[in-house]
Amino acid sequence: MKPDNIVLYDGDCGFCNFWVQWILNNDSEDRFRFASLQSDFGQNFLKNHGLKTENFDTLYFISGGKYYQKMYAVIRIGQVLGRQYRLLTALRVFPRFILDALYDIVANNRTKLAGQSCLMPTAAQREKFLS
Repeated sequence: MKPDNIVLYDGDCGFCNFWVQWILNNDSEDRFRFASLQSDFGQNFLKNHGLKTENFDTLYFISGGKYYQKMYAVIRIGQVLGRQYRLLTALRVFPRFILDALYDIVANNRTKLAGQSCLMPTAAQREKFLS
């Protein structure tokens, strides 16, 4: 079975690792799987979609046979998480270029926001990571 709801993130980014851990802790229905962009899975995804394979600054989310990036990935993750996180859908009232510009501001300052930290998933959480 091919996994769905895959979060592709920069494995070397402390800010990204923080949010992956946050999703893991809030994924009560076990809907998400994860792969760093540096992993074989991540690199294959990037190559197959003609995306850059180094110097990562974008979050990708694969769901329902489609992929989303930047703020649309964040919004879609919120939809899948459900509960109050579905409110992120309201952000779609803003044009994509505005959402992407806001995302880029955060992405360009992510090391200042979280520094370098390492993701330490539990044994059960490690099963959710694709290589």
